[in-house]
Formats: sequence, structure tokens, C-alpha cells
Amino acid sequence: MQRKAWFEFHDHRLYPGFLRDLVTDALQAMWNAMEVYAPIAWRLERAIAVSGATRIVDLCSGAGGPWLRFSYELQRGGELQTESPRPPILLTDKYPSKGAIRDIQSTSSSRLSFYPEPVDAMNIPPELSGFRTIFSTFHHFGPAEARAMLKSALEQRQGIGIFEAAKCDLRTLAAVIVVPLLALRLATAIRPFRWSRMFWTYLVPAIPLTLWLDGVLSCLRSYSQDDLRELTFGLESDDYCWEIGEERKGPVAITYLLGFPCVPEKTEDAPAPAAEFEEVQMQRPPERAGRCRKPEMRYCGDSEPPLSF
Repeated sequence: MQRKAWFEFHDHRLYPGFLRDLVTDALQAMWNAMEVYAPIAWRLERAIAVSGATRIVDLCSGAGGPWLRFSYELQRGGELQTESPRPPILLTDKYPSKGAIRDIQSTSSSRLSFYPEPVDAMNIPPELSGFRTIFSTFHHFGPAEARAMLKSALEQRQGIGIFEAAKCDLRTLAAVIVVPLLALRLATAIRPFRWSRMFWTYLVPAIPLTLWLDGVLSCLRSYSQDDLRELTFGLESDDYCWEIGEERKGPVAITYLLGFPCVPEKTEDAPAPAAEFEEVQMQRPPERAGRCRKPEMRYCGDSEPPLSF
């Protein structure tokens, strides 16, 4: 497995909590400003439709992650332009911030809601059923924990979507260099305005420095596509499909892992899960200029994923 067991500074127990919140706000602002996750909107929407989920349950949400902007992609149907109702989005976190809850409720109307109680991604309450999503935090979990999360989604027949911008390659590591510059540019636009943010961004640049260091460490800790194949190996099921691949638009590539229930109508000519899965793939939207898609790994039922180890 390529992933390295590093740590990130703003996740460390000794890192000041108020500064951690400011770093999280800065990350959210950058994700929303750059629309980093927009290219995977259609994939997530399609997987939700196939799974039949009526709600999205986002895990490890922090201050809301990319959802303030990304939810608009789903609200307007992404690239698929479907007319089906958009599922509500419930944000959760192990350490929910009262400030984040207040900000989400005041700025997102009815699109987003924040679950007020702590939610451990390793032990999701039964009442929080829905399509699970994890943005940019999956690499915080070790291989055993990560596999347990995927196994839980499979056993409970809940969809799950893992999306990571961090990637251990030279192109992504080079792109991390601009992260502190973006933090300097966007700090004054983040709402609500806080003088503490100005102090720790411009006078004592702890926020830009933390973002740069943690950006590099996130790339080193990230799961490659081969790692994700290894994590899902042995979790095959006749009515549950896995999809692993990459979407790129601009300098940042998004690695994704999607798992979702797929219960097709059986036919005599082909195994039912594979037939349903191929039908879903035909809904792929036309390519757009400037976007690069690498071939993704898909498997369902008895088919086994190719391994690189």
C-alpha cells in the first residue's frame, strides 16, 4: 500500500482549537472558490439515483467542507440535468462546532442541515441512513479503519462516496505551493469576518503555513487508486457495486471511490448486477473541454478487481 502513516498538524491534539477552526474555514473557502469537486457531481448524483437513497449524510464535515458551493451542482442536476428531486444534505462531525452549525443554517437556506450531536464515522447511528459522503478526510483513517467504513456501508446497504483532492504525485505536490497564496487572497472574504483570522493570516501567518504543511502531508497520506482497490478487495456482492477512478478539471485531480447498492432486473443473457451497472454507465454525460478522465475500475458481483501487489 502506497499510503504513509503521517499526521497533520491541525489534527494534532496539541494544536489550538480556535486556530483549527480558522484553518478549517480557510480550507472550505478554497474548495468553494475553486469548485474543486464540481467534476464529480454527476458521478455522485448517478450513484445516489441508482442506490435509491433519499438523503445524503456527509461525514467528517468540519465547517461544511465543499458543500456550500457543491450542493448547487446537485441542486441543478450536475451535468446529467435530471429532473428528480434533490436529496437533502445532512452534515455531521465527531466534534460539531456550534459556530459552523449556526453559519450553515444562516447561509444555506434549506439545502443543508447540520446534525447537532457528535457522529463518529466509524460508528454511524442507525437513524442516520442515507448515501454517505466523505470529502478530503478519508486519508485521516488508517487502512483497517478505512476498510471497516467501507464494509459497514456494504453490510448496511448504504451508498458511500469517497472524494480526495490530495494525491501523492509531483503535479499535486507542486499545486500545494499555491495554497498559502490562496489563503492570503481569500481571508478577507470569508464570512463571518473575524479579526483573529486577519491576525493569524497576515501578522502571524500560522494559517497559511499550516495549510501548506498539512497539504503536503495530506498528499503523502492519501490513498492511491491501487490502495483503494486493495481496501475493497473481498467486499464484492451481487447487489453492491464499486467504482474507482479519477476526474480532473484544471490542475487538481479528484480520486474517487463510489460504492452503492444496485439491484437490477435479472436477464437470461447476462448477470443481473453487471447488466444494471452497464446501463448506468450509459448515462455518462458528454466530455467537456479541459477535462481529463482516466479509465476507472468497476466491478460488481463475482467479478474481482485487478490488483497491483
